[in-house]
Amino acid sequence: MAVLSKIRQRSMLLIGVIGFCLFAFIIGDLFHSNLFSGQTRTVGSVNGEKITIEDFRQKVDNVEKSGQQISATQAVNNVWNQEVSIALVKAEFEKLGIMASEDMVMDNLKQVLGLDQDPKFQTAGKFDKVKFEEFLKGNPEAKQAVELRKKDAQLSAQFQVYSSLIKAGSYTTTGEAKLKYEMETDKVTFDYVAVAYSTIKDSDVKVSDDEILAYMKKDEKKYKAEEMREVDYVVVEEKASKADEDAVKNEVNALLTSHAESNNGVVDTVPSFKSASNVADFVNKNSDSDRPFDSTYVAKNQLPVQFAEQLFNLPTGEVFGPYMDGQYYCLTKSLGRKAGVNARASHILLAYKGAMRANPAVTRTKEEAAAKANELLAQINTNPDSFMMLALTNSDDGSKQQGGDLGFFTKGKMTPKFEDFVFNNPVGKVGLVETEFGYHIIKVTEKQDAIKLATIARKIQPSDATTNDIYTKASKFEQDAEKKSFEAVAKENKLTISPAAKVKAMDESFGTVGAQRQIVKWAFDKETNVGDIKKFDVVNVGHVIAKLKKINPEGLTPIADARLAIEPILKNKKKAEMIKAKMKGATLEAIATSNATTVATATDLTLESAVLPTGGQEQRVVGTAFAIGVNKVSAPIDGATGVFVVRTKSVTKAPAITDYKDYVSKMNAQNASAAGRVLEALKSNAEIEDNRKMFY
Repeated sequence: MAVLSKIRQRSMLLIGVIGFCLFAFIIGDLFHSNLFSGQTRTVGSVNGEKITIEDFRQKVDNVEKSGQQISATQAVNNVWNQEVSIALVKAEFEKLGIMASEDMVMDNLKQVLGLDQDPKFQTAGKFDKVKFEEFLKGNPEAKQAVELRKKDAQLSAQFQVYSSLIKAGSYTTTGEAKLKYEMETDKVTFDYVAVAYSTIKDSDVKVSDDEILAYMKKDEKKYKAEEMREVDYVVVEEKASKADEDAVKNEVNALLTSHAESNNGVVDTVPSFKSASNVADFVNKNSDSDRPFDSTYVAKNQLPVQFAEQLFNLPTGEVFGPYMDGQYYCLTKSLGRKAGVNARASHILLAYKGAMRANPAVTRTKEEAAAKANELLAQINTNPDSFMMLALTNSDDGSKQQGGDLGFFTKGKMTPKFEDFVFNNPVGKVGLVETEFGYHIIKVTEKQDAIKLATIARKIQPSDATTNDIYTKASKFEQDAEKKSFEAVAKENKLTISPAAKVKAMDESFGTVGAQRQIVKWAFDKETNVGDIKKFDVVNVGHVIAKLKKINPEGLTPIADARLAIEPILKNKKKAEMIKAKMKGATLEAIATSNATTVATATDLTLESAVLPTGGQEQRVVGTAFAIGVNKVSAPIDGATGVFVVRTKSVTKAPAITDYKDYVSKMNAQNASAAGRVLEALKSNAEIEDNRKMFY
């Protein structure tokens, strides 16, 4: 009673404490939620146009459900790229006043949805818009789906107009075509002295971080880098121990002999694999569930390569093994061999109008197809070696690109009449068969015997005890690394620290462990600081212990990363000055002597083909030879591979022509891809805010 009395006395205090805790929990949650944290509800913006998270998530969800077999992160990135592109081009459409007519939208819809090929929307073999609209009136769901598609079709139609405008603006003048002709045809012959940059050791030339930074600042757009994280990590693999391996091997080896087994006091004799009467049951009872009994016949080339010979020639009833097939420890028993199970054939298909799956472009009648087929058959019988060429030039089938070759197939894979001919005739037989697809001239090219095998396969994998030990080891590593250096703990545990993984905010792949979005998200979490350590459990790998090594903010590429590309350029510039200081002499011969080299000659080079005999494309050198005049000696030239001095011997001008249309066409073809490059140009000049990492 005293206890109850105290509880009653303090009930208000207890309620107050509980209330305060709940209030603190709610307030804490609010501060971490969007309401107080100031987190945006937009996934990003393009030139001020916001992309709302609700709309974005719906589109990502649609992509994930579309059956494209892509990951959630890939879906997010695909939708983001699409939304940015759409926002950019829509702004261009608006500025330029680009519209899409109803007919253009309908043409786009017909193409995307394949409406032209649907018989229910056709009249006299052509698309009937009235029939299509009547269909939509009676099908509200289809109408709604088409309305959604219309938005995409309108954008696509507008972009076609936009692309046409860009292509029309990307033209080649006669002057440009003339220059192209001269660059390809004008020729120059010259003597030269070359001193390669490689004559000076790289170790003799130093490039500072400041020099690399200054070089990048000259072209900041080129060397712009996204925000990045560098993460050190070790992998504690979840792999079977020697004891696990021995246990599996002992269990499989025991199946080679019969043995007694007690069940509720009753002793039964368990047969060996070789003596088992019901092989299918024996395999299914003793093999892993992912490797059950398979009753199909297999060809030799379908067997494990290193054991194919032994398995294929195994006598019926005999057992081969044990052997390792990947991670599986196996025993295999032969259940017999059968001749001609797989067949290979080539064919020439002569389709006709109305035949199944006939290309709409096929207009010949059935009678014409039969006549043509008999004509080709006669040619092949006269000259059997002509089959491949006749298939390439006459077949109405996709296999024509392979000379009619259909590869190997088993019974049940082809239409019955075709299959009957192939499997009931010897190799080399050629004949004519009619099927629902048209007339086939068939050549049987190869047949394979096959064998039926019963295989018991047990995967060697870690036991529960081993898995627990590995988990404990990984957890201890994480704890120890928080107190001591990451490197020291790795050394103590005989683990290797992998090269730092460099990841961007929306990356999915992480170092050598593949798709691990969880690690990337942790590295970019605002609560994760440099030096922080965390363990991640990775399916089919084990455990990854990660340490955030470095945060590279958005801006110029980190100097350490840029050095690999920029340092050789700056070194060559310094080497060029060192080489030029030694290029003394009034003649090429004198310069060659002072640099312990010889005078070389380049004959009939053009600006388009400026490869010197000593190697390397050197357009600046060849251009200088054209420019300085005959018998003149140039100043030292900084080339791609070294420093050059040239003396022009002769210049042969291209013959004058009056029509440059071929060169105009050639250059216009190069401009054809201009529309495809516009999006990247628009992106590089746009103000794009990307908040995806806050939501995904």
